Amino acid sequence: MDRYEALVEALRAELPGFRIVRKDQSALHKAIDVALKIVTFGRMTTYLDGYQTTIGRTVYVTSDWESIDPIQRYVTLRHEAVHLRQFRRYTLPGMALLYILLPLPMGLAWFRARFEQEAYAESIRAAAEVWGPDYPRRTSYREHVIGQFTGPSYGWMWPFRRQLERWYDRVLATASPPL
Repeated sequence: MDRYEALVEALRAELPGFRIVRKDQSALHKAIDVALKIVTFGRMTTYLDGYQTTIGRTVYVTSDWESIDPIQRYVTLRHEAVHLRQFRRYTLPGMALLYILLPLPMGLAWFRARFEQEAYAESIRAAAEVWGPDYPRRTSYREHVIGQFTGPSYGWMWPFRRQLERWYDRVLATASPPL
């Protein structure tokens, strides 16, 4: 059994009701896609085909999920597993309130940024595990992760780049031994 399949089985054991569903077959996610395009002034255009999304005990995946390399799916699912546990801890209504609205829905979305920092920290650790410690040290990977916080994909959730860079460096220090 590869890492991805083992993680899926572990999540099924840990979280009864856990499932993976294609996002493009969900009316809810089609509506979210339209809403995100509106609130980001047309800047978030890849919600349905570029991002996996967790709500409750369900991970909604892009239509190409099964064709993605299992190692990449493993790294992504490690990220989404953090969100699954957050939903268990805070409940669906609690996560909806905190993630979407507080303190602001865009620009200064403190709770969303904290939830995503926890999940992206796991992405960084998983990337170091499977591709080696140099991988998350690459400028392109770092810029991608930090860009998720400062760009339209998550509604410009946290604009403080220096703070994000310090956070990223702290995560790197725990993800793998220093070079």
